[in-house]
Amino acid sequence: MTEYFPEVEGPIPYDPQRTRVGARTRRPLAFRWYQAQRKIRGQTMECRLKFAMAYWHTLRGAGADPFGLDAVYDRDWTRGDSPLVAAKHTLDAAFELLTKLGIRYYCFHDRDLSPEGATPRETRRNLERMVELAADRQEQTGVRLLWATANLFSHPRYTHGAATNPDPRVFAQAAAQVRQALDATRRLGGTGFVFWGGREGYTSLIHTDMQQEREQLAAFLHLAVDYAKSSGFEGQLFLEPKAREPTVHQYDFDCAHCLNFLREFDLFDHFLLNVEANHATLAGHSFEHELLTAADAGKLGSLDINRGVEGVGWDTDNFPVDLRECVLALAVVDHAGGLPWGGLNFDAKVRRGSFRPLDLFFAHVGAMDIFARALLVVERMRADGILGRGGRLLRERYSGYRRGVGRRILRGEMSLLEIEAWAERVGEPPLVSGRQEELETLLNDYLYCTELD
Repeated sequence: MTEYFPEVEGPIPYDPQRTRVGARTRRPLAFRWYQAQRKIRGQTMECRLKFAMAYWHTLRGAGADPFGLDAVYDRDWTRGDSPLVAAKHTLDAAFELLTKLGIRYYCFHDRDLSPEGATPRETRRNLERMVELAADRQEQTGVRLLWATANLFSHPRYTHGAATNPDPRVFAQAAAQVRQALDATRRLGGTGFVFWGGREGYTSLIHTDMQQEREQLAAFLHLAVDYAKSSGFEGQLFLEPKAREPTVHQYDFDCAHCLNFLREFDLFDHFLLNVEANHATLAGHSFEHELLTAADAGKLGSLDINRGVEGVGWDTDNFPVDLRECVLALAVVDHAGGLPWGGLNFDAKVRRGSFRPLDLFFAHVGAMDIFARALLVVERMRADGILGRGGRLLRERYSGYRRGVGRRILRGEMSLLEIEAWAERVGEPPLVSGRQEELETLLNDYLYCTELD
């Protein structure tokens, strides 16, 4: 079998001395913080973080951006006598990279794994053949599928959307594609299946019946729920929010929109949310805001861990490098009780100018390390009792609602007149500092000063 990354011996080692002066020169590819088998509260770091490689960006990405559609990456694995042969080479490269990085999960769109054929039947057979090959690779390596999804946005037929398309024939093509992708996910043991409405939105309301399209999308998701149950799929269905791009407005704009949509159309019990960092910022939110919105509704399912570039108005999908953002994200995951159905998917890509295959390793190693460091910070903050709702800081700030009148207000046991009478008795409340700057300084102490080894 061809080796596509011969410059990397693998698996990437753990080297706690890597950050010392000169150490990176001697061993540039090594983990400083990530130890797969290190136990934290009875679980290994590998199990707590559940990193997944994004097949589309990592193996299928060509370096395109909105101003450069031509491929700049010269990838050996994309060559072959036919698209199906090239897909087999790509699968080999994927599992080589996964095993050398020590990543135990991957995610894919159906059309990333398997090429479109000349006819719907040929396309379906291509997918079935590639799924069987992927199943063999999984058995050989121990790598597992985290989740899969259907690409319902790239083909010209989906120019005006898939489930929300005004033509029912396009709706039918999308339904068939999702049915096949669900079967592929079940065959590969994936724990989830993601619905991302790549073009499920509008570019202009002049020619759009928005309610009609939302009802179509709901009908589509109900069909998928019914099929998943009848086919024996035991994984979790996810809905992924995104504000815009390529449409002006997506119907899954942000977590709050998605939660409202699921409630409105009687889908709430069937879906969790797959929340992406860059999609959060496109909606004008922070990553932790979106995660907490999902978690507070009991709907946090999985994470796409990338980042946008401030001031850039599109989905840049950079690899994560910001420790603070990673800590705040993992703090919410800890608050939610973990991700039993999901994980941390690197829906991120190297830059157009980073065209060496070796750059893929530096990107993943750096991102895995920053999240490992973030996990250790979260654990220290949790142990010190200052993290989130279980921490003393929030308990103190909202303590008035855990006793007396405050508790009765939350329980709905008092009328407005009774509350007004109480307000008159107690008089003007004292002004209490929010201590934001003090707490931000404290957070920085944990981020950059605390010893974690």
